[in-house]
Amino acid sequence: MGEWFQQGIIATGRLPLFCFFAALISAFLATRVNVRLIRAKIGWFRNVNVGDMHIHHVVFGVVLMLVGGVTGLMVSGSQGWYAVAATVFGIGAALVLDEFALILHLHDVYWEEEGRTSVDAVFVAIAITGLLLVGLRPLVIDYGGFFASAWFMVGNLLLAIITLLKGKIWTGLVGLFVPPLLLVGAVRLARPGSPWAHWFFAGRRPRKLATAIHREERWRRPVIRAKIAVQEFVSGRHDLPSTRKRRGQTG
Repeated sequence: MGEWFQQGIIATGRLPLFCFFAALISAFLATRVNVRLIRAKIGWFRNVNVGDMHIHHVVFGVVLMLVGGVTGLMVSGSQGWYAVAATVFGIGAALVLDEFALILHLHDVYWEEEGRTSVDAVFVAIAITGLLLVGLRPLVIDYGGFFASAWFMVGNLLLAIITLLKGKIWTGLVGLFVPPLLLVGAVRLARPGSPWAHWFFAGRRPRKLATAIHREERWRRPVIRAKIAVQEFVSGRHDLPSTRKRRGQTG
């Protein structure tokens, strides 16, 4: 293990990225343990309040990201200082992404259904960082000279956009690192709730929309249930009623 770490991480200049990766995962898990203990009212774990104002941990995350980011811009020389800055930045990123749903909806939906978006954001960040850590690079292809590589890169980017518009988020993101996945995602049928289905299926191709809905219920829903089970095991149950939907109904 020590030899692999020396050759695969330190010698390749990936120590800061590894520290960011480790800090992101560790801080996210620690944060989720903390908030679950707060929710269960166990021991001395309580929310941070100043008077009547509840201070969300995204605030501390923003501060840590600024400290880590500015420190990374200022230091020079050995990987060690960059690794320290990356660690601080990773902790801050975990705190911010853990409340990504709050930023997205501008409303505290932490334990509501919409709050699962935060866990998705953290999982995506961990997956992308992991791919970078093993040496993969998005859209970096050496294919028969500059112009051929440029056209190949543009083509992959277009395929990634189509895949994402079809509602296949994981396929599109991972496909940036593994291009054959983009071709699969781009040619397959769009998910029924995706922008692509809204633009090209709804009212125009009811048969394709019906096929997409059937595939969603038969194949996608079991995968989603499994994903939610993993999320709830790691992060707790997002089981509160949606106050955001109620606000929309009363507004």
